[in-house]
Amino acid sequence: MDLEGLKRQAAARALEDVRDGMRLGLGTGSTARHFVDLLGERVRAGLNVVGVPTSEATRAQAEQCGIALTTLDETPQLDLTVDGADEIDPALNLIKGAGGALLREKIVAAASSRMTVIADTTKWVDTLGRFPLSIEVMPFGLGATRAALRRTLEEHGCPADLTLRAGAGGLAFVTDGGHWIVDAKCQQIPDAGRLAVALNGIPGVVEHGLFIGLATKVILADPAGVRVIERPVGR
Repeated sequence: MDLEGLKRQAAARALEDVRDGMRLGLGTGSTARHFVDLLGERVRAGLNVVGVPTSEATRAQAEQCGIALTTLDETPQLDLTVDGADEIDPALNLIKGAGGALLREKIVAAASSRMTVIADTTKWVDTLGRFPLSIEVMPFGLGATRAALRRTLEEHGCPADLTLRAGAGGLAFVTDGGHWIVDAKCQQIPDAGRLAVALNGIPGVVEHGLFIGLATKVILADPAGVRVIERPVGR
């Protein structure tokens, strides 16, 4: 089975947890796109759910699939968010942000009672950091923010090359919230939880792609089948 087939297999397994009447967070990215497609098939067959999209791209896809949508202003508590990840460690901490929707993804995940992450097995790692860490920043004062990021990453044992993400026409990539993204190539993050707290304290940093303690279940697909890992109760 090719990579897209594995992603769809994980998405299909996540769909088994969706029940009539649920309020769902709809993730962004190549794997989440499969979930939205499959959810749309269920909706057209009579399933009654409402979703909160985590990006304008997901919103457009969900509308095309006929999925009823709401907002966190109208529906501030969700039952389940289903989303992908760029990396997943054994504690179910994540790196997300390759799709540029990390801010909305984290807001939606935090508003959900449960978060299921769907991925192919290549996303499972012993230690986070091989995949670049996306950090959403204000355009104003970028030089000062980058200097603070560089110092903080070094202090936490993960010095990194920092790259401003490019968008169309060679200009800076702009998120749905109007911000820019700096990608930090750390290679390894010794303590993702401590780094997450430190990044939160840097003026100019809007959000970062470390999702700590948000995922409650991970569904990994590989050619041998689907593996489900759940966070122990109380953790």
